Amino acid sequence: MKAERAQQIYEMKDTVPVLLDGEHSVWIENVDLANEMATVQVGTRPTNTETVKVERLQEG
Repeated sequence: MKAERAQQIYEMKDTVPVLLDGEHSVWIENVDLANEMATVQVGTRPTNTETVKVERLQEG
């Protein structure tokens, strides 16, 4: 995924399914456009967050 698309999904009111590495459902919590990084919540636990390259994200 491109950083701009990740930002669009983050700003949307609708829920868009996103996968990390094609396996884990995530919620995008923040996008760093300059560095093409995103902070995501993995699964349903709010404390389970990771900062990853947006290229690891896919619309599911």
